[in-house]
Amino acid sequence: MKSPIIKSLILGLATVFTLINSFHCTEKGEDPQNSSYTDVAIKRVFGSNIQFDQIENYSNQEIPAYIRADNGGVIDDKKATLGRVLFYDKALSKNGTIACASCHHQEFAFSDTAVRSSGVNGLTGRHSMRLINARFARESKFFWNERAASLEEQTTQPIQDHIEMGFSGTDGDENISDLITKLNSLDYYQELSAWAYNKPNGKNILTETHLKECLGAFVRSIQSFDSKYDEGRRQIGVNDNNRPLPNFSTDENAGLQLFSAPPIFNDSSQRIAGGLGCGGCHRAPEFDIDPNTRNNGFVGNLVNPALLDLDNTRSPSLRDLVNPQGEPNGPFMHTGSLNSLASVIGHYNRIIIRPGNNQIDPRLTPRALPQQLNVTPTERQQIIAFLQTLSGNAVYTDTKWGNPFQQ
Repeated sequence: MKSPIIKSLILGLATVFTLINSFHCTEKGEDPQNSSYTDVAIKRVFGSNIQFDQIENYSNQEIPAYIRADNGGVIDDKKATLGRVLFYDKALSKNGTIACASCHHQEFAFSDTAVRSSGVNGLTGRHSMRLINARFARESKFFWNERAASLEEQTTQPIQDHIEMGFSGTDGDENISDLITKLNSLDYYQELSAWAYNKPNGKNILTETHLKECLGAFVRSIQSFDSKYDEGRRQIGVNDNNRPLPNFSTDENAGLQLFSAPPIFNDSSQRIAGGLGCGGCHRAPEFDIDPNTRNNGFVGNLVNPALLDLDNTRSPSLRDLVNPQGEPNGPFMHTGSLNSLASVIGHYNRIIIRPGNNQIDPRLTPRALPQQLNVTPTERQQIIAFLQTLSGNAVYTDTKWGNPFQQ
């Protein structure tokens, strides 16, 4: 029989070895708590793209000190991982052919090169908006017409749209409760949701609230702050949105000033001095949309051309309008009717108000008349040069935002 002293020594040594082993696991970036979660289906479906003990960093990415706007929401690494799977999973559509990523492609700044994206029952009613830096905005509402109160509310509306993903509960469609039942029956969602929500033995964990939470966390995590513009902002080290940047060319700095400075108009709304005033609606350094903006003159209706679409007052960030090679990440505006930065500048250069458009932003009618900026060819070249500096690099290829399913 062992003496009490020897028993105490044995217990003490066992505790020490347990602590050393726990520390060793943590040092390797592993989560000891993950050992209790089953990942057989995860390995089968995703291979090494998703590993419970090697979680991608979604929640603690570097954000420049000069970026201040944030429209809320919480990013949790596990839930964003589950959101990534949901974003790319075609099982979220009625016939298994469409995912969120079918309309929001990583290689196109999470937009689409098609004017109207394809859904399970036809084409979308508006162009698919870019999702980069959706979090970094003063505007908290989403969709072109701001019909969703938050990003989280937005995430499940395409799923419940008859045209887009088909779980509408109308026109013979199943509803989102049927989708939830379907997802909870899939073994990889059983494992993912148990892990993400810390319920090792949980069943039927996913709800619509969880879909919103996880998809919202993933989309909020998609950020782009490695552009030439950001490099210059880091170099000057001060919070000055209008200061010329040391790494910019002469044209790029001239374009920055044109973007930032307000125009001076005569009584006929003709610009006679000043800049182009782009920053009045798209404020640096986030280049998000002013929440009080009204429509910009584009009021075309892609579903019924005889009608006006007046309520489109939301805009994605102006970051990553083009890819690192300077090519557009798809067409511009909710109508997808402009195919180049030059054509966008042409629209604002001479505003045309369609009859019946009584909701145009007053900044585009400075003397109660449509503005005419009289942009010169040199100014057009300069403003385009500046806009191209707002595009990053990593967001197009970073695997944490890529398709997790084994190809």
